Amino acid sequence: MDFRIFTEPQQGASYDTLLTVAKATEDLGFDAFFRSDHYLKMGPGDGLPGSTDAWITLAGLARETKRIRLGTLMTAATFRLPGVLAIQVAQVDQMSGGRVELGLGAGWFEEEHTAYGIPFPKEKFGRLEEQLEIVTGLWATEPGKTYEFHGKYYELKDSPALPKPAQPKIPVLVGGNGASRTPRLTARFADEFNMPFGSVEDSAAQFGRVRAAAEEIGRDPGAITLSNALVVCVGKDDQEVARRAAAIGRKVDELKANGLAGTPGEVVEKIGRYAEAGSTRFYLQILDLHDLDHLELISAQVQSQLS
Repeated sequence: MDFRIFTEPQQGASYDTLLTVAKATEDLGFDAFFRSDHYLKMGPGDGLPGSTDAWITLAGLARETKRIRLGTLMTAATFRLPGVLAIQVAQVDQMSGGRVELGLGAGWFEEEHTAYGIPFPKEKFGRLEEQLEIVTGLWATEPGKTYEFHGKYYELKDSPALPKPAQPKIPVLVGGNGASRTPRLTARFADEFNMPFGSVEDSAAQFGRVRAAAEEIGRDPGAITLSNALVVCVGKDDQEVARRAAAIGRKVDELKANGLAGTPGEVVEKIGRYAEAGSTRFYLQILDLHDLDHLELISAQVQSQLS
């Protein structure tokens, strides 16, 4: 079972803060450091010092870490042209020695697009499908050959499909709650399906849809990793749990209902329920990036029991 640290830097984090968390992630034995890809804060708070770019951040971390995997949950297809994205991710993969993973989603937060002059198209899912096909197609093109694509939204002609990633195949993640199109895209393009902030019951149902979609196209469902992204708030006792919940502006009962919250024993028990539903990887959403003691507790008393 893999445990990955997942951050939301748009809520307010400098590169130096993210580097500190990434190094702690590596030192404490977690599998990976992932971050969201957003340009505007959500909810209360001032978001200072302002958002950082996901792939610039990961390029820096690629040179300053040695072991952990690095990736996004999720890069928005509205932010970058697919050819440019393929180049960026391949380069960061080279810079990391082959430790990069790409989570790619349709994009949904209209306000951040408006704030920074990014077009927010009405038809996003069709663009996502074409982006997935283009990015994976560029990486898969043999050296010395060219790649072409003629779609509704994008057209590529005589592309040298360079540079190539360090890995033979960069893992691609698709996620979401959609009952039909999301499982279908996962089956066609993804190495991993991620269920974001869903209950055990909803996760089990969506995992079933993903498996069925894979079987429908003749793909082994077991080849797709199933994972959950969940907010985490762990304390050695109830008082510490309450303190950490207050620090991120959340209620303990709500966190226990919708995430992984409580004492280490409580969190281990709930992770076990997700595992029974099919999950083998957990993205632990850390909202207080300055509380490194939190990461140490999770590593020592949660991850150690389940890895």
